[in-house]
Amino acid sequence: MSQVRQVGLLAAGCQPWNKDVCAASGDRFAYCATLAIYVYQLDHHYNEFKLHSIMSEHKKTITAISWCPHNPDLFASGSTDNLVIIWNVAEQKVIAKLNNTKGIPASLSWCWNADDAVAFVSYRGPLFVWTISGTDSGVIVHRDAHSFLSDVCMFRWHPHKKGKIVFGHIDGSLSIFQPGNKNQKHVLRPESLEDTDEEDPVTALEWDPLSTDYLLVANLHYGIRLVDSESLYCITTFNFPTAAASVQCLAWVPSAPGMFITGDSQIGVLRIWNVSRTTPIDNFKLKKTGFHCLHVLNSPPKKKFSIQSPTKNHYTSSTSEAVPPPSLTQNQAFSLPPGHVVCCFLDGGVGLYDMGARKWDFLRDLGHVETIFDCKFKPDDPNLLATASFDGTIKVWDINTLTAVYTSPGNEGVIYSLSWAPGSLNCIAGATSRNGAFIWDIQRGKVVQRFSEHGKSGIFCIAWSHKDSKRIAACSGDGFCIIRTVDGRVLHKYKHPAGVFGCDWSQNNKDMIATGCEDKNVRVYYVATSSDQPLKVFSGHTAKVFHVKWSPLREGILCSGSDDGSVRIWDYTQDACINVLSGHTAPVRGLMWNTEIPYLLISGSWDYTIKAWDTREGTCLDTVCDHGADVYGLTCHPSRPFTMASCSRDSTVRLWSLTSLITPLQINILADTSWEEIIGNTDYAVEQGAPPRMCGKMSRDIKQEIEKLAGNPRVKKLRRFSECLSPPGGSDNLWNLVSVIKGQDDSLLPQNYCKGIMHLKHLIKFSTSEAQELTTVKMSKFGGGIGVPTKEERLKEAAEIHLRLGQIQRYCELMVELGEWDKALSVAPGVSVKYWKKLMQRRADQLIQEDKDDVIPYCIAIGDVKKLVTFFMSRGQLKEALLVAQAACEGNMQTLHVSTSKGASHSDDIYKEDFNELLHKVSEELAEWYFQDGRAVQAACCHLAVDNVELAMAYLIRGNELELAVSVGTALGEPAEPATHYALELLARKCMMIPTWNLAADLLLMIPNNELHLVKLCAFYPGCTEEINDLHEKCKLPMVKECMQLAETAHADGNVFEAIKYYLLCQEPEKALPIGVGFVKDCISNSDWTLDTIYPVLDLLSYMRTEKLLLHTCTEARNELLILCGYIGALLAIKREYQSIVPALYEYTSQLLKRREVSVPLKMENLSEELDAWRACTQFTNRSSEESPCTPPSDLQRMVYATLLKRLKEEPLKRIIGPDYVTGSNLPSHSDVHISCLTGLKIQGPVFFLEDGKSAISLNDALMWAKVNPFSPLGTGIRLNPF
Repeated sequence: MSQVRQVGLLAAGCQPWNKDVCAASGDRFAYCATLAIYVYQLDHHYNEFKLHSIMSEHKKTITAISWCPHNPDLFASGSTDNLVIIWNVAEQKVIAKLNNTKGIPASLSWCWNADDAVAFVSYRGPLFVWTISGTDSGVIVHRDAHSFLSDVCMFRWHPHKKGKIVFGHIDGSLSIFQPGNKNQKHVLRPESLEDTDEEDPVTALEWDPLSTDYLLVANLHYGIRLVDSESLYCITTFNFPTAAASVQCLAWVPSAPGMFITGDSQIGVLRIWNVSRTTPIDNFKLKKTGFHCLHVLNSPPKKKFSIQSPTKNHYTSSTSEAVPPPSLTQNQAFSLPPGHVVCCFLDGGVGLYDMGARKWDFLRDLGHVETIFDCKFKPDDPNLLATASFDGTIKVWDINTLTAVYTSPGNEGVIYSLSWAPGSLNCIAGATSRNGAFIWDIQRGKVVQRFSEHGKSGIFCIAWSHKDSKRIAACSGDGFCIIRTVDGRVLHKYKHPAGVFGCDWSQNNKDMIATGCEDKNVRVYYVATSSDQPLKVFSGHTAKVFHVKWSPLREGILCSGSDDGSVRIWDYTQDACINVLSGHTAPVRGLMWNTEIPYLLISGSWDYTIKAWDTREGTCLDTVCDHGADVYGLTCHPSRPFTMASCSRDSTVRLWSLTSLITPLQINILADTSWEEIIGNTDYAVEQGAPPRMCGKMSRDIKQEIEKLAGNPRVKKLRRFSECLSPPGGSDNLWNLVSVIKGQDDSLLPQNYCKGIMHLKHLIKFSTSEAQELTTVKMSKFGGGIGVPTKEERLKEAAEIHLRLGQIQRYCELMVELGEWDKALSVAPGVSVKYWKKLMQRRADQLIQEDKDDVIPYCIAIGDVKKLVTFFMSRGQLKEALLVAQAACEGNMQTLHVSTSKGASHSDDIYKEDFNELLHKVSEELAEWYFQDGRAVQAACCHLAVDNVELAMAYLIRGNELELAVSVGTALGEPAEPATHYALELLARKCMMIPTWNLAADLLLMIPNNELHLVKLCAFYPGCTEEINDLHEKCKLPMVKECMQLAETAHADGNVFEAIKYYLLCQEPEKALPIGVGFVKDCISNSDWTLDTIYPVLDLLSYMRTEKLLLHTCTEARNELLILCGYIGALLAIKREYQSIVPALYEYTSQLLKRREVSVPLKMENLSEELDAWRACTQFTNRSSEESPCTPPSDLQRMVYATLLKRLKEEPLKRIIGPDYVTGSNLPSHSDVHISCLTGLKIQGPVFFLEDGKSAISLNDALMWAKVNPFSPLGTGIRLNPF
């Protein structure tokens, strides 16, 4: 199992270089970054698109993608390295590759007239047709389409007329070929170009879906024409409102005959047209940047779903460039077609726009579209990460929401490196390929300083000194490392014999700087002297040195990464290389020392991997293969030292948790061991074999803070360490909610509390003040740098909030101010009839504007809360639903029920109860939404927000956030106790794996009634007799010898359970096996057995020491134990609703029954009968109304299933029911693809390797399997421990 866990992914944007880079089919759409294809799929339950997979096989720029018209699971892609690939999206794999095509496949498309043929063309032709399978497979040249006089921009097959095809050319002409007709080459050039040599490239080309001959053509300058491909006649030329508008993309709207849409290339205006009119019917300004391409989804999703999906900011940043939907224009002779448009913009933004509802369903703004060379956290804010890219911009991201907060002005050429100014100076220095270096002031949104001493040479690294904020170093291909002051004064020019690629200021000595040079050497300079000679030169690398990094914790220690694939560790004080880390198979680029663990170093390479190293012995602790291309930048923030960000040529930024590399340390904190076990000094920590200790500033600060506190500071200690160890995205929010529940004063809550999931008692209060703020705030001079909401937007947002809070009159007034009279009027009677009449008079001289989607105000005015909450939930607007339900609970809604004076109070209480139930229902739905999105911590926050401690704990455990569950559970006290104890038990199992047996015992001793847990621990402990006795003593159990006597006595008395217990603790634990297995077999032979009688015995037996269980003499009994554990595991999985592993457990049990010599009272036909009954009954009850009807289970199946359920009793921790889903389960890997040996499907999210080192299953399945059946799915008798 990978120790470094992916916890966040910032997807790339859509590339702006090639034309056919977005495509859609059914409920999926895809777009291309430069090297990878991102596929989004509609989640029908929540009615929103989610990233489904990242396809990256191409090593060079992707030129085009095309979805197969006959099979929604297939699409094709081409790239500039002359490669065409056919993908199966459902299975996420390549099914065919065509290498070394004759020329670059510049444009590509599936053939409409053949099932499995893809056509592609390079610039002047010919058109190649590749038949992928069948008897005719292979590549042929199209009979007519070749020898063009002008390059092909794009081509389109006719969807209905077999074999008809049109090409658009750079010179503005079209070529049309149709079997049986005369070929038409280079016809229909725009009139303005007749008889000239000027070019006016064809930018878009689409056949009319309702005609065999009509065709829409867009030329870059000339605009759009509708032409007849038979008579070669131009039917209509369409006119734009301004001469400046030009069009790059267009698409027909299948749901509305004669309608098409276009996207302007200068500015993001979406225009809607009908072929019967030469001017647009409507124009929407969607974004400030121009369109690159667009595609209409054929089948709009079943339900209308909404952009304000549960986390609005997950996709649309608060400073996003999206513009609000405009109000309708008056001359609306046409109603707008329903339909969803995939829009890709020139800044890399990708969105899905709902034309009918006029709003974004989804918008991923401002992704990088090219290699990201560097990333760094802001020194005074661990939530802000800056990235520098080949696309010429630096962007700053909020890593909690993964949205862009700021972007630099751009046009800098390539940006290779960035460095934040120290402390709270809000500036970033950037290094470019040809424009020198610059300082960008983020708040002012502009470049405030430029340095040009390196001329046109590329600057590969820039470093702002954090000990002396006036000094900045930059090194370049010209062989100089230049030290200058912020105002541009040059202090030193250090000349090297070749290009300099890396430089780094020492973190312990402000005057020392190291450089990495093309001449394979590392140099150290001392800035405080006037000499331009290095103090030290370190040689040893056999190829150029790229980055160098000083250790933040060990004085005089630095590392360097080189093109020779190695990382070397140098000791400045000894003048020596003290270690060489070998393992990368390509040049090393990223380097990062951990700021707390002095020996921990991370490296990233052109071999696509990230490696974690223990630099004491030079061993590689873990290798991560999730990136799809070269890894360049690695960074972490000192206050969150175990969350790392990485960036790559695959254009993504990924976030990782490194806590698994220091597991014992994390558990020491939970077990409340002494400070010496947690914090150490650097000299001790770097001794070989010493356990991990924290040695950085962060841990020292926590220790000082805790030691000052009076009373029992344990909860505070747990919280501080938890915030430092947990990845971003929820843990701070969770702790804030814990303090609210524990009664902390509201004034002590941090400022950002209201941005997260709030406790419901604050929801209304904060929303009201937010609405007031939006109404009063004047436009600020400095925006976020990306565009600020207008006054109208602020008022609109304020009005919406007032409305949801039941403050109807305020809403009406704001709506009037905005000129939306109808909305104000429709709810005015909710205030009073008198007020409504007054509004009617004021409205008399105002025009009425029509609008749809007015369910909300009506519902609130009449107080129909249920209908409104249901309406929001059906659209996936769970946060909105929550707000309304809470407002109702607080009595803000006027419910128009008739009550007699006597029973008035009584009926109000009933309503209140109704609303409360509604509120819990909504928060559960919202929690489940987060959980399914791989965000268990936020899911727990939703439950804590409505004081549901049990469910919050259950979600943390199901997300395998065990350490967090124990910390939070300890703070919450009694209501969380049962779950806290279960989490401690699972963590003790994790300790057995590390192995740290004493630590496991410490955890189990924190649980009351812990004897049985301690017995299992001691039974499984593999030490010598003396060590075993020591552990027994710690756990207050009898000595080994004594256990043998106790076992024999219990056996003689017929006390099976006690006999097994003591035999397992003695020298000959194998004696317990026949007793236990015999007992279970006897029980199962009777028809009325239940799980309660059997499971405790099997569970205890499974802790028999592995080396004893695997003895040759135990073979038959061992096989019987494995089969019984498999069968009981399947029943437990049914009980806990672990749907994904029930079939696998039945299959595992059947296979063992079939292949091994055993006599157990189980028959294979009974097993398959039970599995079929379970399938039939659960599928029938769980199906949703719109799914296709499935056959109801037969009477026999119902009977078999009923018998099964009788054997299963209530789960003691009944809340912990439902599948496990760890953080990051929904994040697609790029290149690290594994197939599960349980399901045969590709594993999404974290992978767990079984004991043979080859077989893989998903971590989620491994966790569920281990909770119900302790033995590995390979049937070896080895215990599974994925915790």
